[in-house]
Amino acid sequence: MSTDANLFALIADAFTRHANSALFELSSGATVSRADLRAQVSAMAGALAAAGVGLGDRVTAQADKSIAAVALYLATLQIGAIYNPLNTAYTATEMAAFLADAEPKAVIATAARLAQIADRAKANGAKALFSLEADGTGTLVDAAVAARPIVDIASRSSGDLAALAYTSGTTGRSKGAMLTHGNLSSNALTLIDLWELTPGERLIHALPIYHVHGLFVALDTALLGGLTMLWMETFSTARVLAALPGADVMMGVPTFYTRLLSEPGLDRSACSSMRLFISGSAPLLPETHKEFHARTGHTILERYGMTETGMITSNPYDGDRIAGTVGYPLADVSVRIADAAGHELPRDAIGGVEVRGPNVFSGYWRMPEKTAEEFRDDGWFITGDQGVMAGDGRLSLVGRAKDLIISGGLNVYPIEVEQALNALPGIGESAVIGVPHPDFGEAVVAVVTALASGPALPDQAEIIATLSEHLAKFKCPKRVIAVAELPRNAMGKVTKAELRAMYKGLFG
Repeated sequence: MSTDANLFALIADAFTRHANSALFELSSGATVSRADLRAQVSAMAGALAAAGVGLGDRVTAQADKSIAAVALYLATLQIGAIYNPLNTAYTATEMAAFLADAEPKAVIATAARLAQIADRAKANGAKALFSLEADGTGTLVDAAVAARPIVDIASRSSGDLAALAYTSGTTGRSKGAMLTHGNLSSNALTLIDLWELTPGERLIHALPIYHVHGLFVALDTALLGGLTMLWMETFSTARVLAALPGADVMMGVPTFYTRLLSEPGLDRSACSSMRLFISGSAPLLPETHKEFHARTGHTILERYGMTETGMITSNPYDGDRIAGTVGYPLADVSVRIADAAGHELPRDAIGGVEVRGPNVFSGYWRMPEKTAEEFRDDGWFITGDQGVMAGDGRLSLVGRAKDLIISGGLNVYPIEVEQALNALPGIGESAVIGVPHPDFGEAVVAVVTALASGPALPDQAEIIATLSEHLAKFKCPKRVIAVAELPRNAMGKVTKAELRAMYKGLFG
């Protein structure tokens, strides 16, 4: 492992090399320079250090997308702490579980959320709780203004942890993927070369930054590659459409592209300055791929990655971008298709996708048994996805293990929703599936039965409303279907494939 490999050291060097171009262009029309952000990072690093955050401490952030949130991420890296981003849709109940597992030294969230979780955070070792609003009431932004700025960058090796990113577990317990400085820097630098990202190019950044896609793919490549980000706190078809004529690159989830295609103004003229459209986080439908090319003249570049690995494969920048495939392994990444025992299968055979390379995480936080289960003895990581590799090495994904649902680019594991459903009065059993949806790619659908005796089965609106108090909105079913009984195979297991076939046309 190399020493002095702190990701922020690379970013700070890029700030110097690209000092003359704007870093952020905000929706208000204002700009933020690299020098401006560097000063914010130094001040925030000072505030975190003054609050007792040091090497290896976790900093948990459930923060809305903002420049201050970017500064927080970078300040955490600068002082050698571990950044733990959490989806802003998570409820206080869900947050409690993350706090118990990560045991962060500092927690950053909205003032309203902090009031809900303060006791639990302190019980799990948090010494500092901050909001990011600059309102003069002791928030992190205010503390940064008062703090002594830190300029020095903590020395880190490539194997030291930079981030703790949670991914839902199929048993209902979330897993913390331990991502190192080497994981993040190697992946970002490889993507800059692969996608030919050039200093001064303008990237539309409308992704959330609690997610690998928006944080480690879009943000890190822009910071290291010298790009200017057209910064949007949320995705808006109107704002993105207006930004296209002055932009060069866009990274998005399939939902972005389906929504843009609903706009009459999306045409070749609107995209005349664009060089590259990239899609990931969920499968891009071939129909979307085809229609987007017909309307704009651009072929979307689809790539494949996951929380534990960053990006694994990508369709080529130069060469055929084939709908329904996710392209070739990155230059420093190895991919194989294997059977259940880890034996590599011949080309064109369907099997499990396994990966090895500098992008692969170091394991699951405080879960050594789970880590051992997911790695082969020779170091290959078992992704859980099923795929097939063509003779030339191009990868296509054909399914996902364990019934993972990807809705709007976010992972939903049915077991977690089923456990919440089964706890409700009146519900006997439940089966949660993903079915095709024109906007989200997949929609979460719950199929439930009533108890043989006892409370009546709640109606759909009541079930969804109750679940929304405990689960993030993206996990809640969009439809709840009551049936007399769930279909089962000879072994008594619910046949979800049959349910998916039954309801595949539910959303048109």
